[in-house]
Amino acid sequence: MTEPTKRVLLAAPRGYCAGVDRAVVTVEKALELYGPPVYVRKQIVHNKHVVTTLEKRGAIFVEETDEVPEGATVIFSAHGVAPVVHEEAKALSLKTIDATCPLVTKVHREALRFAGDDYDILLIGHEGHEEVVGTSGEAPEHITLVDGPDDVPNVEVRDADKVVWLSQTTLSVDETMETVRRLRDKFPNLQDPPSDDICYATQNRQLAVKQMAPSTDLMIVVGSRNSSNSVRLVEVALEHGARDGHLVDYADEIDEAWLDGVSTVGVTSGASVPEILVKGVLDYLAERGYEDVSPVVAAEESLMFSLPNEIRRDLKAAGLSDKMRHDAAFAEAGSLH
Repeated sequence: MTEPTKRVLLAAPRGYCAGVDRAVVTVEKALELYGPPVYVRKQIVHNKHVVTTLEKRGAIFVEETDEVPEGATVIFSAHGVAPVVHEEAKALSLKTIDATCPLVTKVHREALRFAGDDYDILLIGHEGHEEVVGTSGEAPEHITLVDGPDDVPNVEVRDADKVVWLSQTTLSVDETMETVRRLRDKFPNLQDPPSDDICYATQNRQLAVKQMAPSTDLMIVVGSRNSSNSVRLVEVALEHGARDGHLVDYADEIDEAWLDGVSTVGVTSGASVPEILVKGVLDYLAERGYEDVSPVVAAEESLMFSLPNEIRRDLKAAGLSDKMRHDAAFAEAGSLH
């Protein structure tokens, strides 16, 4: 028997989104400007490699605000925080830098607006996720968490004519729309948010996987297990025709048995994953005969966000560059970009 042709389908876009890039660069620039240590509340983004690398450069990650020494600098993660966290930081005289993704901030503002108009807000998301905790904290008396389609029967509202849905930005698009459909069956006058809450990067990465999945024997998603958007990519792959799918942080987590009888491997990465980790997976596959790599382009991305005001102000005062990327030499040395 002849061995099946081995090939790789490589998703585009994949990896870093604009919000993640902004958050990681914020920590890097803070370390340059203020020197270590710089404290970060929660993981700046949900990726093991990113966090470990920043720790080596002098970032200290803490779970709660009161773990930060009084008067120190603290950065809030890309996932956003509730207003009470800002109050805690103020009480400790902390210098705060808010690296919340602007698309998450948009959801916070929507929550405040609808709460101000006395709506019941149905927040579609995963209980305990940092983004959900932060958004819920904006208007806890108005927000009810809806954790997927099966949670809809448990939802109660005060006035079925004044109810709106919002969502966590990193959910499965299909599952979220199914949740909305069931909510609308229950509350026919349910209002939509002013614009889609699931972020462009989450949607684009899922779209690429949907296009690849029917032709894929094995989908490898590079990402950490606490990364909601990375976990969703595996689920989307399996739902849309991939025979098998796995999430790995590093190439050395791949089980060679997954490749038995596999002709086509799909490769993608979550929105908080640096490209160096994808390269490691491609190298691993090439060593095992999967050298033919074809891109699957679902969308083009060019969005970039400005760094937080505090960083831009202090960079300007220090006469340093505010460029979003490091130069190629630094990238080759193991940059996060």
